[in-house]
Amino acid sequence: MKHITLIAAAVAATLGSMAFADGHEANPAVKARQAHMQLYAHNIGILGGMAQGKIDYNAALAQIAADNLAAVAAMNETTYWIEGTAEGTKALPAIWDNMDDFMVKQDGLTVASTAMAEVAGTDLASLQGAMGDLGGTCSACHR
Repeated sequence: MKHITLIAAAVAATLGSMAFADGHEANPAVKARQAHMQLYAHNIGILGGMAQGKIDYNAALAQIAADNLAAVAAMNETTYWIEGTAEGTKALPAIWDNMDDFMVKQDGLTVASTAMAEVAGTDLASLQGAMGDLGGTCSACHR
């Protein structure tokens, strides 16, 4: 009987959350963009914190964050940037006005992230040196 009650509660919770989600959640493309940006922010936060001396340099952790960043940057984001998904988001209309330019900037982030991954675990000075290019690629879109 206890198992039936637990199953019934789980089904009710699932159906209830599905009913609430219908019409109350962001477009899946928007959610994917936001998640992608959170992964960027998390890993850049680690690297930037080390570069600024706010976090003690740790070669292993720096390498993990840089490898993660490079992997996320290498993902094809085409399915995230669907026409009509800018409404109610922080994404600038300029992205849709010139998607080719936006994708070129994305390619720049991929290059800078790969360069960071090549040096992040070497030493603090190398990580700091790679931060300039990485930061520049972020600034290319986030002004």
